[in-house]
Parts: sequence; C-alpha cells; structure tokens
Amino acid sequence: MAAAVEAGGFFLGSFGWALLGVTLPNSYWRVSTVEGNVITTSTLFENLWQSCATDSTGVYNCWGFPSMLGVTGYLQACRALMITALLFGFLAIVCSVVGMKCTKVANGNPEVKGKMAAAGGCMFILGGLCGMVALSWYAFNITRDFFDPLFPGTKYEIGPALYVGWSGSLLAIVGGGCLLGSCCTPSSQDKSFHYALPKAGPSRLRRGSDASTGGQYGKNAYV
Repeated sequence: MAAAVEAGGFFLGSFGWALLGVTLPNSYWRVSTVEGNVITTSTLFENLWQSCATDSTGVYNCWGFPSMLGVTGYLQACRALMITALLFGFLAIVCSVVGMKCTKVANGNPEVKGKMAAAGGCMFILGGLCGMVALSWYAFNITRDFFDPLFPGTKYEIGPALYVGWSGSLLAIVGGGCLLGSCCTPSSQDKSFHYALPKAGPSRLRRGSDASTGGQYGKNAYV
C-alpha cells in the first residue's frame, strides 16, 4: 500500500511540475478587461516576460519588457519564485526516482532510499509553495488595480494561465505530501521480517549434557 501511495504521489507531483512549466511561458497571465468599454478594438494580455496586443482581426504583436531592472519589484519576485519552483520540481523528480521502492536504484540500502524519497517529497512541497506564492501575489496586484477607482492605467483581469498554475501548485503539494506519508509508513516486508531463535527444549538439553559427559560416564562404567 505504501508503494502505491508513493507512486501516486510521484505522478501527481510530476504532473503539477509540468503544469507549472506550461504556466511560466504562457502569455495569458492577465487580460485587459472589457468592463466599462462600449467598443473594444483591441485586447491586451501579459505575462512575466512580455506584453501582447491583438485586434478584432486576430493579428497580434508582442514586445518584451525592456529591462529586468525597469519592471516592478513584485514582477521580479514572481519570476524568481517561478524559476525556483521549477528547479525544486526537477530536483524532486530526480530524488523521488532514486528513493521510490519500485525502482532498483540503491536497492541494497533501504535507509538511503527512504531519505531520498522524503527529500523528493519535501522539494515537491517547496516547489508548489513557491509557485502558489508567485501566482497569488501576481493575482493580488491584478485585483488591487481592478478595484481601485483612481488607477489611471489599463485594468486587467486574471488570465487562464494563473488557474493552470494554481492547479499545478496544488498537485505538487499533494504529491509531495503523499511521498512523505509513504516514507513515514513502514512497509509490510519490514513488519514481517524478523529473526526467530529456536528454543532449546528439555530433550535437547538432556542430549547435550549426555554428549558433553558421555566420555566420563563411559570411562567409569569400565572401571
């Protein structure tokens, strides 16, 4: 049962990591709102790296942000957190493959495999938390500007990429928790594997004493 939970946690964490990888380059982190506009001729959408615009004919143009230091501080922090989440996810996959019971890597040392699987679960959780913080922080700034009546710039709504990223972060956290739970639960083989020393019965003790003193009794019998 622990091996099945471990494998399920690994696949959930890996799928969540893949969703975070898809979210990072996605252009639809935020989309310009149509609320209050009578006629909409173009739609703006942005992510952490570039801003794009499309018109009613479907033609769109994208331009990257000019400088890393020219963007706002929260945007730089979101970039760092998302990249950190992907790095944690990659390391978690490597550690989990080594530490899972269904793999033969380091099969002769179960203690090392358990520690590697636990490390993989912790990294999945850390990666999911980093992604969750980055996405939630970005969404908070979108909603803050949207509900601010004095905001002078273009107002945006939450884009579909954030929902994909939230799902990936949640799956990574759940998968890491399953890996940690399987490591804390001992397997059935560990419970059933024990040494049993045979008990020496009275007949065996009697035979042993006869064998140890048999020479002495035989000599006295001939005297």
